[in-house]
Amino acid sequence: MSKTVLVVDDEARLVNLVKAYLEQGGFRVVTARNGREALFIARQEKPDLILLDIMMPEMDGHEFMRVHRQERQTPIILLTAKVEEDDRIIGLELGADDYVTKPFSPRELLARVRAVLRRGSQPVESSARLRVAGISLDLERFLVEVEGERIDLTRSEFDLLAILMGSPGRAFSRLDLLDRLQGTSFEGSERTVDVHIKNLRAKIEPNPRQPRYVETVYGVGYRFAPE
Repeated sequence: MSKTVLVVDDEARLVNLVKAYLEQGGFRVVTARNGREALFIARQEKPDLILLDIMMPEMDGHEFMRVHRQERQTPIILLTAKVEEDDRIIGLELGADDYVTKPFSPRELLARVRAVLRRGSQPVESSARLRVAGISLDLERFLVEVEGERIDLTRSEFDLLAILMGSPGRAFSRLDLLDRLQGTSFEGSERTVDVHIKNLRAKIEPNPRQPRYVETVYGVGYRFAPE
């Protein structure tokens, strides 16, 4: 069955272009012109991924994410102008998984969509589970428990935690983590990793200001504290 992508942008020409490329790539595409309409469609269609513009009438992309993230953890890729760095960071802080800057190559956009969706569909053993310190990750069912309490993470937060927990005590550079999340063929900012780590800590750490699990290795990057 084809994956469904929701494209949200108030620029009709861009939406039609993206829709055409995604459909050629084998995806089912639904569209919305603003965040308010996108909320309704997302609730009805339950898309596998959302391509989201930030600057839109009625309800912008940031407000859409604030509401949608309370309901579902759908992977979200932001569509942003190059000059909107602050908007990109705010979007990442709200739980976006990735971003593509306008103008973009439709081929790159298609590759980004496939990469994000592929991260959520890697075949794993039915018993694949990571347990380190007080955290348990079920890699097949995408479940996280901290001290027995269920925690909801975005796709990028989950993947970062799985990378770090897979090698407790090992220090990963920001570039290494970014490459593992996005792939070496994509451009990205190391600040993207910092924002995802900040969001992750806010959800799993008893005190995010004094991390117990995800430690900063100054001058290098991050590591998961060994037991």
